[in-house]
Amino acid sequence: MSNFEYDGSAENEWNDRGELAWNEFDWERYLREQDETINRYLAFYETCISNPQRIDEVARFMGWDDSQWDSSEFPQGDDPSATDILAEEYASVPEVYTLHKNPIFIASKAIYLRARRNWELLASDSRKVPQDIALAYLNSLNTGEEHAVQAIHALEFGDYAMSISLFKRALNTLNQTLALLNRPAESDEHHLLAYREDVLMCIFDLREIWLRVISECRGELKRPADEDDA
Repeated sequence: MSNFEYDGSAENEWNDRGELAWNEFDWERYLREQDETINRYLAFYETCISNPQRIDEVARFMGWDDSQWDSSEFPQGDDPSATDILAEEYASVPEVYTLHKNPIFIASKAIYLRARRNWELLASDSRKVPQDIALAYLNSLNTGEEHAVQAIHALEFGDYAMSISLFKRALNTLNQTLALLNRPAESDEHHLLAYREDVLMCIFDLREIWLRVISECRGELKRPADEDDA
């Protein structure tokens, strides 16, 4: 999972905040900055849309491939301007790590955001999409995203077995999402066909990212206990 490094130890980033005391305004600013990180990922994703290796390419732009992106350093990617912008954003505030900085969280949220935005634009016109399909599909997207976020929470706390189970639920929901787009009654609608062709890329990219994480989690579970003690 080279481009999506993580540290599931709750004893590290989650508790390493020193004497940080932020008010609601500070946290709101922090959360807005994390929202911008998701938008930045999505912008890179759109730029690399035709690249078969877009997952790894975007990760490189985000600075996730050279070393673990933790709370002690800024990413150093192939896009210096992006790194400068990120560094400038955080220059005036203490460095804090939360779930929102997890690369898997960022990638999953960004790709789901793309799929949902495009669907909302299409499904807002009942002449293009039957409303039962519109609601069922949107619910499927939301359910899959929630399973993924819960899986990443488990990952952050080092519960690899639970994370695997939740990612498997997310993968199962992805299959249901795809099945909704494959219904014979709707397959003749050219609007749905165009969306389906586009969103398949998102679905398979999410699947690829999560399978990488599952593989890493299984590797962690197989490690001898004495290895961790060392």
